[in-house]
Amino acid sequence: MSKCIRERMSGNEAVAYGIRQVNPDVMPAFPITPSTEIPQMVSTYIANGEIDTEFIPVESEHSAMSAAIGAEAAGARTMTATSSAGLALMWEELLLAASNRLPLVLTLVNRTLSGPININCDHSDGMGARDTGWIQIYAENNQEAYDNYLQAFPIAEDPRVHLPVMVCQDGFITSHAVENIELLEDGPVREFVGTYTPEEYLLNPGKPVAVGPYSVSSYAMEAKKAQEDAMEHAGAVILEVADRFEKLSGRRYGFFEEYRTQDADYIMLIMGSAAGTAKAAVDELREQGWKAGVLKLRVFRPFPEKEIAEALRGCRAVAIMDRCESYNGCSGPLGSEVPAALYRSKVMTETVNYIYGLAGRDFTVDHVKEIFAELRDVADGKQKAPQHKYINLRSK
Repeated sequence: MSKCIRERMSGNEAVAYGIRQVNPDVMPAFPITPSTEIPQMVSTYIANGEIDTEFIPVESEHSAMSAAIGAEAAGARTMTATSSAGLALMWEELLLAASNRLPLVLTLVNRTLSGPININCDHSDGMGARDTGWIQIYAENNQEAYDNYLQAFPIAEDPRVHLPVMVCQDGFITSHAVENIELLEDGPVREFVGTYTPEEYLLNPGKPVAVGPYSVSSYAMEAKKAQEDAMEHAGAVILEVADRFEKLSGRRYGFFEEYRTQDADYIMLIMGSAAGTAKAAVDELREQGWKAGVLKLRVFRPFPEKEIAEALRGCRAVAIMDRCESYNGCSGPLGSEVPAALYRSKVMTETVNYIYGLAGRDFTVDHVKEIFAELRDVADGKQKAPQHKYINLRSK
């Protein structure tokens, strides 16, 4: 296990520190709140001679992803950073990065999408890109943001995968809040991440290739199936990389974290920083005799359907928490995918979908307790499941 360096850092600082350690070849970026600090800090590392990354200032986030695609296709290890409308402006290019099987890394500082205009946290940006073919990993705190970033490159660059990875953390809540953190030494990190040696790339004179050519109907569907196969293979690779990372750091990761769920009758499934709030509430409820637990989803793509179903099999009711809206008239994204996972595994657990924390709306321990109380009443048949309910909504 590597020696740990104890520090205090914001989530943005932690990710920037990880970027310095990885020392990617290229970083195109355009500033947008609340991710602006990341390219700012990386450019300072470059100016101070601490890394030799080629920083490319561009005129928009669309151009940032375009440049990232070009650099990665040329054989350079590439990453970028963005938030909210920046990710939305990258939309066309996100699809190209994944379909061209380019293992670049994007650190996404989650912020709500407009309108109305707002700069605070929810997951509408990442969830809006959920079907673009990117692997998506979410962090609860600054430590996880750092750790997930270091694991992203070995996952993306594995020959069984070759897909881009989105490393997500909650805007302001983790990106700007300072917490204690355990960093790893530079040498072990660089050994863990390894050297990027692409098999096929544009600047290989001995083997010319085309990136992004027109695909006729006779071949395009097979390419899409190969891309889906890679996403399926990514699950095993994510777990393998997590095992290696545990040996390096002593910190264990998987598709999700199960917090006091072993004997739980009621479980809250949640992603991101609000998982800490849910855990605090569960600790208080446990002291009162409740059998409550939290399943914190870390990996959203690939979606660990069977594993989630098994983790929830023994409980009576599940609160499925969405920090964004799907505008489908019935649920958020997790509120659709988790029940489908349970149904396909024949797990007949009662599920209730809640919408919380949109555009930075407060989500407290008391809110979690109220949800668990409602969940118990649903399981006991005292009330009908209040699907798609908004938490802490202002009264009219």
